[in-house]
Amino acid sequence: MEYLLNMTAIDLVIGQRKILHQVDLQLSKGEILTIIGPNGAGKTTLVRVALGLIKPTSGQVEMHNDISIGYMPQRLHLDPTFPLSVKRFLSMVGKSQRDRIEPALQEVGAAHVIDSSMQSLSGGEQQRVLLARALMRDPDLLVLDEPVQGVDVHGQSELYQLISRIRDQRNCAVMMISHDLHLVMAATDRVLCINQHICCSGTPDVVTNDPAYLELFGAHAVENLAIYSHDPTHRHNDCDNCCKGESCDR
Repeated sequence: MEYLLNMTAIDLVIGQRKILHQVDLQLSKGEILTIIGPNGAGKTTLVRVALGLIKPTSGQVEMHNDISIGYMPQRLHLDPTFPLSVKRFLSMVGKSQRDRIEPALQEVGAAHVIDSSMQSLSGGEQQRVLLARALMRDPDLLVLDEPVQGVDVHGQSELYQLISRIRDQRNCAVMMISHDLHLVMAATDRVLCINQHICCSGTPDVVTNDPAYLELFGAHAVENLAIYSHDPTHRHNDCDNCCKGESCDR
């Protein structure tokens, strides 16, 4: 199988601290991979190694040639006194991308905020704008660092459904960081659970029944997941008859 991203035996040591140990990660076109783990587990660091921002102490990172990457950071820090509209913020991606601003905002359901100031946006609106910015690069790989940061539970569910639809429509790969599987379960194909090393990996159903997952997150985490189901054959663009593309429990 040809991978968009292939990381093998990744070790990262900073000072005397071992951050990552013997981590393997593979990602294929059209796949959604979610990296989970507790705080300090090395999730964001692993993604930075994948993107070439941090050089591993040992191991190999192979990225497919000519791959386009769209990156959505965990949060955006803006000076509250600096006037910055959504349109102006997105225009900073580059002059050649300006004709993609409105289509990208429409795709993420945020066209109505184009003239709003970034500082006035709700948490969900700001995350959608950041997602639109990542999509303007027409990515083969979409990298999302805690994409529902600062969003309420209802908004989190909507964002995960949106991410799933974007994958379906664009057939891009998605690598996503999360703290747990609570709402992301139905929107991911495969899970990599790390705590410096790989604790377990596989489909959400497999991971949530793994003793290593239970040890990290506790039995209550699995109980909270009981109301969600994951069917890898069901994609949200197949929901026209049951939910019209809105919230779906299938």
